Amino acid sequence: MPNIEDLITTMVTPLIEFPSDFSIEKEETEEFMEYHLVLNPEDIGRVIGRKGRVIRSIRTIVYSIRNKGEKRSRIVVDEEDSSVEELED
Repeated sequence: MPNIEDLITTMVTPLIEFPSDFSIEKEETEEFMEYHLVLNPEDIGRVIGRKGRVIRSIRTIVYSIRNKGEKRSRIVVDEEDSSVEELED
């Protein structure tokens, strides 16, 4: 199975200007495997994209590699512990 965190990192890192401020926090809930993307405030717009197109594309790719029987993925974009946008499949 591919490592989802590595995949997200590979997609997000080229988009941001402050890679040292980027981290992924993984949290498992009853229904979802949540990936919280913690970003520098200046990078949030780059990752979300115009009308949410970039984050939606990232979410679609992450969803497409889900194996049968696994929990659904949820990607949350965070800025210093405050949730900015939440998208689920």
